Amino acid sequence: MSTRSLEIAQSIAPELVALRRRLHQTPEIGLDLPQTQAAVLEAIDGLNLEVTRGRALSSVVAVLRGGAAPVEGPRPSVLLRGDMDALPVVEEVEVDYRSTNGAMHACGHDLHVAALVGAAKILHEQREELTGDVVFMFQPGEEAPGGAAPMIEEGLLEASGTPVSAAYTLHVYSAEHPLGTWFGRPGPQMAAADEFSVRLVGQGGHGATPHRASDPIPAACEMVLALQTRVTRGFDVFDPIVVTVGRFAAGTKDNIIPDDAVFDGTVRTLSAAARTQAIADIERACRGIGSAHGLEVAIDWASGSYPVTVNDEAEFEHARDTVVDLFGADRWVDMVNPELGSEDMAVVLEHVPGAYLNLSACATGDPEMADDNHSPRAAFDDSVVADGAAYLAEVARRRLATLAGQSQPG
Repeated sequence: MSTRSLEIAQSIAPELVALRRRLHQTPEIGLDLPQTQAAVLEAIDGLNLEVTRGRALSSVVAVLRGGAAPVEGPRPSVLLRGDMDALPVVEEVEVDYRSTNGAMHACGHDLHVAALVGAAKILHEQREELTGDVVFMFQPGEEAPGGAAPMIEEGLLEASGTPVSAAYTLHVYSAEHPLGTWFGRPGPQMAAADEFSVRLVGQGGHGATPHRASDPIPAACEMVLALQTRVTRGFDVFDPIVVTVGRFAAGTKDNIIPDDAVFDGTVRTLSAAARTQAIADIERACRGIGSAHGLEVAIDWASGSYPVTVNDEAEFEHARDTVVDLFGADRWVDMVNPELGSEDMAVVLEHVPGAYLNLSACATGDPEMADDNHSPRAAFDDSVVADGAAYLAEVARRRLATLAGQSQPG
């Protein structure tokens, strides 16, 4: 086993933790992250990287050229991703680097950025041994509206001059597993997420004479219940879906029938077939019920929906083996089932085979009682940042060796 990446990671751990805490104090939301972008550029300044800033968003793409010639064939490249954006959450974690600007890194993306910067530094020290190139993807807008697609449109996957052959990322968790535990699964890792909004238009009137109006509220209620029925009666339980209506709005007063009613929801699926069917079923059920009530129905689907996050089986095995080799089998846990959360990395993995692994950064003694990601009380232990950096560097280094026709280091 080569331990060089882990040794370098441990030596730079203090500066990576300092970067993480700096980012945590100044979180930014969405696609425009000027302070975060500036911090990343400052952190990688001085490294021999080819750096490109995003045109339509505050992304950073950096290419590291390996110094060793590949054994045969074209020069390979792999991609490592770290997402940079935060959430509109008011932080309640009592730490001296707490955010005070009304946003929060409640999903741990500040740890991801620090780990990716660390991977760049680790690989930079070993660049003369690399038999290919590494593309570092610092991505805004993972939480919404999706930064991966515009980065791909701006040439991310060909940034090194040749198409990327494999892609890897990690995600930290504040609960569920003990600190330092890695976990993941081959195949579907996270769900596709599609957001919809349904608006019913009828004719308002007096609550005492509903026959003289065309009331959209009962029809909207019927639609919400019908969608739950479709889940249990229209889909295979072994290819599950979840439909949740999280917002319902109608009317202004108890005795006034409104002209319209609106509800918004999300549908989570784990296969392309279920996703296609779910969208069609929601459309058909809502339009059919609306027609039966004599109402107009408009359905809008959000443009920022994410596909299923799928781990390529071979790339997942390579990623898991790298974790076990670096940290030991006792720190790895197989995920039995996928999660129904969604991830913008799915867009990259639609184009490139790769692996998405999870790492527990739980900062409390009992992971089962800890507040989960997205909570204002989600607390992340940044002692795992160096491990994340070592993993990202080593999974890329070893994959380049195999792509270049070499055997993995023993």
